[in-house]
Amino acid sequence: MSQPTVILATASYDHTIRFWEAKSGRCYRTIQYPDSQVNRLEITPDKRFLAAAGNPHIRLFDVNSNSPQPVMSYDSHTNNVMAVGFQCDGNWMYSGSEDGTVKIWDLRAPGCQREYESRAAVNTVVLHPNQTELISGDQNGNIRVWDLTANSCSCELVPEVDTAVRSLTVMWDGSLVVAANNNGTCYVWRLLRGTQTMTNFEPLHKLQAHDGYILKCLLSPEFCEPHRYLATASSDHTVKIWNVDGFTLEKTLIGHQRWVWDCVFSVDGAYLITASSDSTARLWSMSTGEDIKVYQGHHKATICCALHDGAEPATS
Repeated sequence: MSQPTVILATASYDHTIRFWEAKSGRCYRTIQYPDSQVNRLEITPDKRFLAAAGNPHIRLFDVNSNSPQPVMSYDSHTNNVMAVGFQCDGNWMYSGSEDGTVKIWDLRAPGCQREYESRAAVNTVVLHPNQTELISGDQNGNIRVWDLTANSCSCELVPEVDTAVRSLTVMWDGSLVVAANNNGTCYVWRLLRGTQTMTNFEPLHKLQAHDGYILKCLLSPEFCEPHRYLATASSDHTVKIWNVDGFTLEKTLIGHQRWVWDCVFSVDGAYLITASSDSTARLWSMSTGEDIKVYQGHHKATICCALHDGAEPATS
């Protein structure tokens, strides 16, 4: 099976993962996932594998095979895995779970290599572009920076006490971090490099983005420059696109009928894919704010999506 240049996958409460042809909207592969719901999907940098974060495991599927079986299972979390992602070379994976831990997994070895205790259900984890710090957000409203070199928590902040941090995103150059919460608020910080390796947060902006929950926030990728956008997906059925310069509202993406759980930019920032409780995923043009493709096939809420349309990293 030849490798598609664009890999688009969605997962739903109907216990399936679906792969889609982005342009035509055709679903070309369905994986049954009977064990649990899938909370998050992520594609490895080399486009070879799709990670599905479930309860309480993470399963890795081969993108280029039709096998319904995972090639690997990562099993030491004890509750819903809410976050999963990969280091830029694809050597290791990180995860965050409602069991209160953040874990690191070497993809070439079995088992979990490191574990950090957040002491509250972890909803979101992002890797700083420096590849040496993980930032987590939890149900109690804590944001923590985990310094992988020092193997410790180097920074803690609580933007709003007892308000769950739902989603975190970091600008591709490491200059900004945004935290979105259950009150529809985004907190924006500048990331300053201290004399030590610790990241210092300088408050930059507080954005009341939605009246409902923000379920996902996402900053635009490097190849979107000089434009810099923040996308916020909400329980109010919309996705809003904000200009990072001043945090003014650029566009509101209207079309989903229910909660919008997830979103992902194309590599050049020209398109956005969204996943919603209305059982669809949608492809939006960032220039017009219109949906140009609807991916229909799931029978229940579609809660996560993954897209990799960029180049694979050069092999050394």
